[in-house]
Amino acid sequence: MRRMSSKTRVLVTNDDGIEHPGLHALAVHIENSGRDVTVVAPDFNASGLSAALGTITAGLPIALKEQTIDGFNGRAYGLNAPPATCVLIGQLGAFGVDFDVVVSGINDGFNTGRSVLHSGTVGAALAAQNFGMRGLAVSTSQTDPIHWQAAAHYAVVVLSALELASPRCTVNLNVPSLPVNEIKGIRWGGMAPFNNIRSTIGEQTDEHVILKMAPPPSPPEADTDLGLALNGYASVTSIHAGSEVWSEHIQPNDEFDPALPIPAVTAGDELRPARTYLPR
Repeated sequence: MRRMSSKTRVLVTNDDGIEHPGLHALAVHIENSGRDVTVVAPDFNASGLSAALGTITAGLPIALKEQTIDGFNGRAYGLNAPPATCVLIGQLGAFGVDFDVVVSGINDGFNTGRSVLHSGTVGAALAAQNFGMRGLAVSTSQTDPIHWQAAAHYAVVVLSALELASPRCTVNLNVPSLPVNEIKGIRWGGMAPFNNIRSTIGEQTDEHVILKMAPPPSPPEADTDLGLALNGYASVTSIHAGSEVWSEHIQPNDEFDPALPIPAVTAGDELRPARTYLPR
């Protein structure tokens, strides 16, 4: 039987693994805010896996182990699966809860710009959206030490709004790693062209390629997610995956005509969320 609660039911996950301090800080802070929290996270580092489910085979067991987190009273599990699979298994009822929201993070490193497509942190939040829930991805900058509590604080601020949002709404949150009282506030940011680092070719031979990381080719604009975060603001962006693109000339059930331009967001055509059977 699924467990119901008058509190918001939150599934907390990440892509860095069940032992990660960012995950622990996030789970404790959300629980202390009065929500009903269950942690289900990979038992390995699943960074960069986006919303991948991995190989799912009927009848093949997926290892699951209950864990303890200091200061956290809810249930916590390490699952031998990527973050999106943690969300899927939670949505299917494996933990006896009908979850309202998935919160993923806290990632140590910004997830900004178009590179969010590849992030396992963001991928879990988008999987929540695809499976009918609301999703929140939370990331912070890499400093020594990392101010996990600041990112967790702003996660709860955004979560309060997300609970009232339309179904299948997903938000990407990036918080500078600063003490809470040094963060300038929270603002909406558009996606920057790059994350704060990007991949380049470091070495290439006939037998291998080695990548290296480099800063973006130009500073981000001030109104982007990365520009705001680098300037001391927490940045939020509403994102949507599983979408379709249509133009005024091409609509569902039209016959394909190779002479007509293919709809594209870059051409200014309409983006629509895909249909879903999910009631949420």
